[in-house]
Amino acid sequence: MRTHEQHPNNMMAAMHNMMEEMDNASLHGDPDNHFARMMQLHHAGALSMGDRLLQDGRDLTLAGIARDMIQKQKEEIAALQLFLNNNRPMPHSENPVFNSAMKKAMDNMDLNAAQEKLTGEADNDFAALMVHHHQAAIEMADLIIQYGTDPGIKKIAGMMKTDQEAEIQLLLKWLNEHRDQHLT
Repeated sequence: MRTHEQHPNNMMAAMHNMMEEMDNASLHGDPDNHFARMMQLHHAGALSMGDRLLQDGRDLTLAGIARDMIQKQKEEIAALQLFLNNNRPMPHSENPVFNSAMKKAMDNMDLNAAQEKLTGEADNDFAALMVHHHQAAIEMADLIIQYGTDPGIKKIAGMMKTDQEAEIQLLLKWLNEHRDQHLT
């Protein structure tokens, strides 16, 4: 288990809180259940970051992206919970290769986020960190598409991947247009 240092940046603090929740989550069960539990926590981190942006941000474009993201991810959390309610993990059905790859995706997100040059401005920091956050979700979606067995969870993962790839493009466009304004 990792211990995340406290970070004075609100967006990074939200990322660290999410990582701690995911680090403390049970990894028992088959890949489908593991993915659903972990993605709920991952989405909760995005919701927290989106809420912080809507509270502290100033850019209307990013506010629109955050509102759309929050709505989609709330729907996905509900779909994941429905899956978990109806699909109990089989005992001793862990997949060590899948579990390791999921952990690696999260560790890479954590490392990339830690290396990001943050400005303390909600708009910039949300966009910069959410790119890494979404990239990790795409990697995890790819893993469940490869290792999962439930067609419903694979469909949810495919939709997540498509949505988050599109959001990354919007965030990168915003960063490219605004990055110079925030660097000191």
